[in-house]
Amino acid sequence: MLSDQDLQQLKSHGIDKATVERQIENFKEGFPFLNIVKAATINDGILRIDAPLIEEYIRSYDQTAPQRSVVKFVPASGAASRMFKDLFSFTESYQGTDEAYHQLVNDKKYEPVFQFFKHINDFAFHQDLKRQHEAKGAGLHEAILQRQYVSVLETLLLEQGLNYGNLPKGLLKFHRYGDTARTPVEEHMVEGAHYGRSQDGIVRIHFTVSPEHREAFRHLVEAVRPAYEQKYGVQYDITFSEQKPSTDMIAVDMQNEPFRNDDGTILFRPGGHGALLENLNDLDADIVFIKNIDNVVPDRLKEETYRYKKLLGGLLLSYQDRIFSYLKFLDEAEEVTSEQIEEIRHFVENQLCVISPQVFSAMEDSEKVTFLIEKLDRPIRVCGMVKNEGEPGGGPFWVSSEDGTTSLQIVESAQVDMANPEQKKLFQEATHFNPVDIVCSLKNYEDKKFELPRYVEPSTGFITKKSKDGRDLKAQELPGLWNGSMADWNTIFVEVPVITFNPVKTVNDLLREQHQ
Repeated sequence: MLSDQDLQQLKSHGIDKATVERQIENFKEGFPFLNIVKAATINDGILRIDAPLIEEYIRSYDQTAPQRSVVKFVPASGAASRMFKDLFSFTESYQGTDEAYHQLVNDKKYEPVFQFFKHINDFAFHQDLKRQHEAKGAGLHEAILQRQYVSVLETLLLEQGLNYGNLPKGLLKFHRYGDTARTPVEEHMVEGAHYGRSQDGIVRIHFTVSPEHREAFRHLVEAVRPAYEQKYGVQYDITFSEQKPSTDMIAVDMQNEPFRNDDGTILFRPGGHGALLENLNDLDADIVFIKNIDNVVPDRLKEETYRYKKLLGGLLLSYQDRIFSYLKFLDEAEEVTSEQIEEIRHFVENQLCVISPQVFSAMEDSEKVTFLIEKLDRPIRVCGMVKNEGEPGGGPFWVSSEDGTTSLQIVESAQVDMANPEQKKLFQEATHFNPVDIVCSLKNYEDKKFELPRYVEPSTGFITKKSKDGRDLKAQELPGLWNGSMADWNTIFVEVPVITFNPVKTVNDLLREQHQ
């Protein structure tokens, strides 16, 4: 199936033959669905922290975190093109005539486009768009009054204008502050100064970016860094990385043969956000906050974000302390009594929500100790969960695994057998969903880094149908970063308010009150 030329192509990607063969087997066999036991709910998998305790965890974080190495990890390689899907569609349909206008203005499909034009002054990029359009020799608002909509949209979206349709979200202007505006990159820099500052005033942020935009990110950071360092009294240590070619996945045709480009080479596709586990694994830090690039708000709403970030961080440190003390004890104790084993089992089952298999009670004490060490000695993540208000995305569930244990997992709909009425019903009973608001501990109690790929559940990948050059293909994604890639981590779910989740999926989301 693979020629010498193919093997050379694999080598250039840093992918071995066995990996590709395993991926092809996945295409042939498919991935098994997860077995949901029930939705995680308040006091049954999701913690709800009372106000006085929130303040206690925040104080604990404020006292402890500056002495630790803290990093904000921000996936930022996603293109913004989907934000402008409606606008692109409109440019293809609108002919510029009165007849075309009256036809489209009454079409519900294009309501978002006319809303965009109606509120064009309210976008943070309005002044840039105005200047750019005037450079073409025509005023922006005159063009809109004359229904020259395509000219305006081309100025916004295409390379000869602002090029917003081809840039990543991180480089777009989201929020206006008087005569200036900020990009999401800058909003993350401001956030970092408030909860990611070390004792010596260093703020470390790591952005994962696409290769073609890395230089633009670097240029933006260097341009704005001095002003933010002066304003917040910090120094920024900002780094970038890209998805590694070795995490790319082979595509196949509908017969599960390698899909080939016109030049005969094999088509490889990015492995999805699960590929970023390698980037996360390369970080050397005690505490890592993970948050998507577009989930930012203006300064007037940031206080709640800071509070709940510190709450998650304080909870992480609390759990970490207890887990480390148990591991140190189990490692050093000459003898462990049945009562001590029972105390640790109770913690694993009731605090870490890892329900032991029934065979645990029949184990010898030495076997129980080995089992408990294995369950304790893993990376830790504390995940904020918001009430489900109809937003798409995964949610928190109790899931059973092959070894008989039941644990907390973030589950996407694609991982669930929706043809099974019982599993579908359980999935729809989710009261909360995952906003990607995660804080992690990536080191063990001896201060050594975990090898994160060891804690992935490989059977949780995805297969999707795509097309290229008019031909159908099947694509495969790695286990998602916060799904299967973290399946064997210790997981704590905590309810956070919905105000902490304000993603921008379409350009008109920037018109929401939270982004104004």
